[in-house]
Formats: sequence, structure tokens, C-alpha cells
Amino acid sequence: MSDAGATHPRHRLNETVHAPVRFSIMAALVAADQAEFGFIRDAVQISDSVLSRQVGVLEAAGFVAVRKGYVGKRPRTWLSLTAEGRQVFADHLAALRAIADGP
Repeated sequence: MSDAGATHPRHRLNETVHAPVRFSIMAALVAADQAEFGFIRDAVQISDSVLSRQVGVLEAAGFVAVRKGYVGKRPRTWLSLTAEGRQVFADHLAALRAIADGP
């Protein structure tokens, strides 16, 4: 195999981001400074437990920040992309576009 194969854009895909649910969460967050947990859950059409689990993966990778607080007496959780998360998402999207555009 030649060295040319190593330059294929698939090598720039981020495995953490590539999972469809995590990609969808990051895509929903990219347009906002922060979003409430329930908003992202509804936008991505997943359960609380699935969102919580996937946000945990993204948070551990340093891509998503989680902030907990209250609105009145009701607990709330807000999610936001970190600077690293925004860059990783942009790079991942660029690699997908490069793949789709072909050689």
C-alpha cells in the first residue's frame, strides 16, 4: 500500500465524535453558547439516560462542559461545547465533507 492512503480524509475523523448520537449532540450544541439538557434531549430525540451517558463520554473527552444549577427551586443542567469541542467538531465535519466531495 502506498503512503497516499494515509492522506485519505477518513483518517481525520474523530472516533468519539463519529458515533451518531454524539455527533447529533455536538451538532445541536454548536450553534449555541449553552443549551438546557431537556432541549438537547428533545432535539436529538433520545432518552434522558442515553443523553446523560453520551454527554459523559463527551465531557470525559473534554468536548462538552456540563453546568448544574437551579431555576427557582428546580434543578437544571446546561450543556455547552468547549473550545476544544468546537474545534474537533469543525475538523470532523471538514473530514466528512472531504470524503463526500471525493477525490
